[in-house]
Order: sequence, then C-alpha cells, then structure tokens
Amino acid sequence: MPPEKTAVDLIISAEWIITMEEPHAVLTQHAVVINQGRIVDIIPSKNIAHYQAKEIIHRPQHALMPGLINAHGHSAMSLFRGLADDLPLMDWLNHHIWPAEQRWVDAEFVAHGVQLAIIEMIRSGTTTFCDQYFFPEVTADIAKRNHMRCRLNTPIMDFPSAWAQTADEYLDKGLALFEQYRQHPLISTALGPHAPYTVADEALRKIQKAADMHNIGIHMHVNETAHEVTEALRQNGQRPMERLHALGLLSPRFQAVHMTQITDIEIKLLAQSGAHVIHCPESNLKLASGLCPINRLQQAGINVALGTDGAASNNDLDMISELRTASLIAKLADHDATALPAYEALKLATLNGAKALRLEQEIGSLGIGKAADLITLNLSAAELQPLYNPVSQIVYSAGREHVSDVWVAGKHLMNQRQLNFVNEQDVLAQTAQWQKKIAAFK
Repeated sequence: MPPEKTAVDLIISAEWIITMEEPHAVLTQHAVVINQGRIVDIIPSKNIAHYQAKEIIHRPQHALMPGLINAHGHSAMSLFRGLADDLPLMDWLNHHIWPAEQRWVDAEFVAHGVQLAIIEMIRSGTTTFCDQYFFPEVTADIAKRNHMRCRLNTPIMDFPSAWAQTADEYLDKGLALFEQYRQHPLISTALGPHAPYTVADEALRKIQKAADMHNIGIHMHVNETAHEVTEALRQNGQRPMERLHALGLLSPRFQAVHMTQITDIEIKLLAQSGAHVIHCPESNLKLASGLCPINRLQQAGINVALGTDGAASNNDLDMISELRTASLIAKLADHDATALPAYEALKLATLNGAKALRLEQEIGSLGIGKAADLITLNLSAAELQPLYNPVSQIVYSAGREHVSDVWVAGKHLMNQRQLNFVNEQDVLAQTAQWQKKIAAFK
C-alpha cells in the first residue's frame, strides 16, 4: 500500500524560489507547500506528489519570493498624488500638504485613499505596508477588507487635526487601537510621533514610557533635512538624535525614518541602541532632502529597511523601483560599485523590513512555519532576457508590471495580474470625485 499523502491547501511551484534564508537563498525548480496560511514545506518540484493539495499552481517561468514590505508610507495621501510637485520639503508641507489635509482629511478621505493605495501596492508586490496617518482605525478596516498585512503607526503630534486635538489624545487613541488589534493575525500597531519638531519633550517622555510598558515600537521621521537639524540646534542646542537619545527613545523598538543627515556619533548611537533606519530614497531625492548613507549604516551593523513614503512625495508606491534606486544611489554616494549589491538590496524590502517591524519570525523570508506572504514575478519577458541571475534581474531590470501573483497568509490577492478582492472601477470612480473636489479647491 502506498504511503498516505499529507493533505494541504496549496502548492506553488516555480523555476526559482528566492527564500532570503541562508545558505539556500535561491532554489531552482522547487515548490512551496502551504496549509492554513503557513508554509509547511519547501521541496523540489518533482516531489510535490507526496502531498494531496486542494490547489496546485505552476509558475514555470517565474521567481517566487517573499512579499515586499513597505516599511514607511502614508497610504491615504495617494489622493494627493501630484498635487504639489517640484517643491522643497518645508514649502511642500507648510503651503500645500498641510493646508490640503486641513481642508480634506476625514474618515472618508482616508478610506478611499487607502483603498486606492492598496490596489497599487498589491500590483507592485507589496504584502505588508507600514502606515502613519490620521484615522488609522479606518486604515485598519480597509486593510482587513483587502486581506493585507498592515502595521499602523498611530500619529502623535502637539498640533490638532481632524483625528485628535492634543498629544495626549493622540496617544490615548493609539493605545486603544493597540489593545483592539494586539491579537489580530494581520494588523499590528506602533506609536508614530510625527517628528522631533512637532512633538515636545513632555509628549516624547510619555510615548517612551508607553512603548516600554506595552513593548511596542516607535516610528518617527528623524533628520529628514538639513533645515530640520539646523533649526533643532538653534532652538535647543541639540541635534534631533541627541535629544531623542537623552529622552530614552532609542532602542531596538525605534525606527528612524529618512535619516539623510547623519554624523559618525549618530551612527554610533543607532548601532549601540539597536534602532532601525527606514530608507526612503525616491522621496528623499524628489524633495532634495539628502542621501541616507546606507552603506555606512550597514557597515556599522544597523538594520536598514525600505519604504516609499507617500504617493504625494514619491509619487508612487512601487517597491521594486525603490529597490533599484536604493542600490544605485548607495553606489554613487560611496563611489563604490560593490555597495548594496542586488541581494542586499532585496533584503531591505523583505527580511530587513520584517526585522524593523519585529516580525521576522512571521514574514520577510520563506521558511517552514512562517506566514505564506508570497509573490511571483514573471521573468520571461523579452526585456528581462537573457537571464543569468534572477535576483539581479529583479533588482536591476524588472518592474512592478512583472509581478504576476500575490498571496497574504495563503490568500490569493492577485492571480496573473487580476485582482481578486477589489472592485477597481468603484475605486477609480471614487478617486475621480476626489480629484475634481481637490482640484477645484486648489
């Protein structure tokens, strides 16, 4: 009698499997076996007959890899895409974005903006997005409806908004959301103080105390521009990182976003504290904010992840494009063609992103027991030939249009470029209405 086969939900076979786990980071002609949303085996494709699967998917010209992790963004701001281009950061914020937010941002705006962003992210291979914006409870609801994995960095600042009036109210709402989602399989939260120049010491001390008490992350824009650092020195005689360190915020739970202005002392502080850096190269380039010295950070042992920032300043949420840009500017910044090679660049958007969010036991690589957050890229197109190294081809040649399939926790969100859970026409109609209103007001 032949041995009884193990029943599973899904098997996906591909020409290449990029696991992001050493020593077998890239496998050829293998398959991933999935049951109840988790990876239960990775085997040669010829051995899939050992399992009885409800569904078997073959992608013979594709690379199968972990879903991309967008470690910093403002999803709802997709409705402001192209609203105020070609401006420096503080002009962009003070005279365009903040007035537009004051006029338009409410729960409906966030719901429609996040839904638009999720379509773009799925099509770009993003399976986890880290979001920092008003009405995060709305973002959580839209993410759940679309079966996306989401980290909500609940906003905190000293200034009133449509969501909260005081820093204490922002913090209280953020902690309530943490309690609501602390056991959710896809949604998690952290505290998101906006920036050193918008949050006073008293509020930062409360944030640090709350983060310690609940063991949750702190996600913050820091050292984004030279102007920010200069103003901090003028006002209180401390660089932002020095101030955050003195207040006790720097720890393995801290994620510093942008970090284009860094001294050797600050690199040492980051390394000693175990804090993470979230690199947003295309937004930094577009706003002329500066270059994050990613190679120096990594040489110091600092974990660096990758984010797009919002579509209002990027102007897209394309993590594959972000990978390429990150690698190219790292080489230019150090005048070193070996800086941030393709595999290390891919880590920024997978395993490094998971580490920054403290989710590396769950996502970021393909390993037995991990969540089945996966994407496939079709590498058969003429513009991707000839193909010698699938990782290099993805980073330096492929585009988001080559992402064919997306799964989150084993759920098939996009099948051969067709979205499974989104009514795109409804989303486009909503977006068109917002465009008319915002353009008329502008």
